Amino acid sequence: MSRNRTTLRRAATVTALAAAGVLAAAGIASAHVTVHPESYAKGATDGLLTFRVPNEEDSASTTKVQVFLPTDHPVLGVLVHPRDGWTAKVTTTKLKTPVKTDDGTISEAVSEITWTGGKIGAGEYEDFDVAFGQLPGDADELSFKTLQTYSDGKVARWIEQGGEEESENPAPVLKLTAGDSETSTTSATKDGDTKSGSSQAASDSSDSTARGLGIAGLIVGVLGLAAAAFAIVRGRSARS
Repeated sequence: MSRNRTTLRRAATVTALAAAGVLAAAGIASAHVTVHPESYAKGATDGLLTFRVPNEEDSASTTKVQVFLPTDHPVLGVLVHPRDGWTAKVTTTKLKTPVKTDDGTISEAVSEITWTGGKIGAGEYEDFDVAFGQLPGDADELSFKTLQTYSDGKVARWIEQGGEEESENPAPVLKLTAGDSETSTTSATKDGDTKSGSSQAASDSSDSTARGLGIAGLIVGVLGLAAAAFAIVRGRSARS
């Protein structure tokens, strides 16, 4: 009987460690700053980008967020949605190569947006919404380098390019695809804001990922219990 209890305890320990590993991996995967939706059509007009900033420090709060917009392939007509508790500062830059549009030639574009005054606590995140008039049509992706400053002075530099799997500190990347540049129909959110249909799809994809990780954790637990049961039966058979 004592041997059975020992076997069960060992199996439970292995199961707990495996499940913890799954949950830890999920936390690491979602810790960096991301942009939603993950993709838009090249040259898309009148859309919305949401920068999601999670706080990954247990003993400090996020107090400043700086998002740098590319100027070699500029995003035109940028407008910042007000966020309670935060003040946004928008910086514009003169373009090396002016962009010709139906409304005329654009020689300046937003190059940086800085949010200050608010706080993102441990285990929390904040969404910062930025509307745009037009995305570039001559690029395959846009990288938004981001600096995240904490209350203890630490700065997380989300500036590396090359994709999430290759980088420890990846910059948020928006994929630009060939297709209809018309934006999706907007849908109202609970707090009265509006999100694009593609942004909603990105959110649904994130939820699906979380559900997948949860299911993986359950499978790990079931396998662990099955291994324990097998060990007990094998032990009994050996004694008999």
